[in-house]
Amino acid sequence: MPVEISLVKRPGDLRAFVHLPYRLHAGTPWIPPLRLERYLFLTRKLNAFFTHGDAEYFLARRDGRVVGRATAQIDHAFNDYHHSRTGMFGFLELEDDPEILDALLSAAETWLRGRGCDRMIGPMDFQLNDESGVMIEGFELEPLIRQPWQPPYYQRLCEAAGLTKAMDLLSWDLEISNLERMDPVLPRVAERARTRHGVTIRKMSRRHLRREMDEFAKVYNAAWSHNWGFTPYTKADLDAYAIDMQLVYAREWFMIAEQDGQTIAMAITIPDVHQIYKKMQGRLLPLGWWYYLRRARIIDRLRVGFLGVLPEYQHTGVAAALYMEHFAAAGRTRQKRGEAGWILETNSSMNRGLQAMGGRVVKRWRVYERALT
Repeated sequence: MPVEISLVKRPGDLRAFVHLPYRLHAGTPWIPPLRLERYLFLTRKLNAFFTHGDAEYFLARRDGRVVGRATAQIDHAFNDYHHSRTGMFGFLELEDDPEILDALLSAAETWLRGRGCDRMIGPMDFQLNDESGVMIEGFELEPLIRQPWQPPYYQRLCEAAGLTKAMDLLSWDLEISNLERMDPVLPRVAERARTRHGVTIRKMSRRHLRREMDEFAKVYNAAWSHNWGFTPYTKADLDAYAIDMQLVYAREWFMIAEQDGQTIAMAITIPDVHQIYKKMQGRLLPLGWWYYLRRARIIDRLRVGFLGVLPEYQHTGVAAALYMEHFAAAGRTRQKRGEAGWILETNSSMNRGLQAMGGRVVKRWRVYERALT
């Protein structure tokens, strides 16, 4: 039977769109997200992406049965910053069948061309800072929070369809409490940051977390501005991000580095709530809420999601000071290990820093591209 593509228009379509990966990945290392959270994330009125972007959702059916899904989207903030006409595709899930992927990509390309795009990159849900890429290494490992997981055939299908590599994203395994794996020069550089440059580190305030996110944006928008795929955070993005961070806030792991009272660097490390989601199996009821309330007793791993330094302070050793504070925090909490990522494969300074911390690359995702001319 031929593959038929339709738009997500009715509640039943959205339900099929959300539920597909729960069927495809049952019994794998994939950890099901909360269904409620997925519905909210895909609701245009509730997702800050739609204050600066547009998207369409597609379902692939064969003989009436849902066999694949994807989105096509345009991030106007990205295109304005890069002076480009780039479109994205994302939320890619499908059975092992090249005809399904061809049909989904064709639908996404048609939608993007009709809106003036000359290039398509993806997958990303909806932006690069959300779940992005197709897994190409680390299939045997559980994904941490906001890490995608797909079986190996996704890479095979994407490359057979003619998509080409745009960028690889890396995740580094870290034993944050293991000082023996750390480069011995790291504590010396951190001490020099404190004594010679007057660098101090404080923890973010939960009460003032939204205000702290403004400081985060200053660092992010300066430190990441030349990185591949960068998009500056808008006020709406920060409003939404602050709400998300409230749900996973852990004082020990939300750090700001200052010099003379001014923010010069920042690190946000997130307790891996996927350990809770694994027990909840996508549902708040009947016992999902109980696991969430007990999260402090369950979670023992972390995702180092962001560590950035204002360019004019990179010579101070402040990054080393933040790395050392991670080791100190691990000594005071039950979280002793985790992963740092994703990290662009081209981000040599960050990759060197993680290697100095004793890390090793354990997962890799690939973002693809295709010209639409």
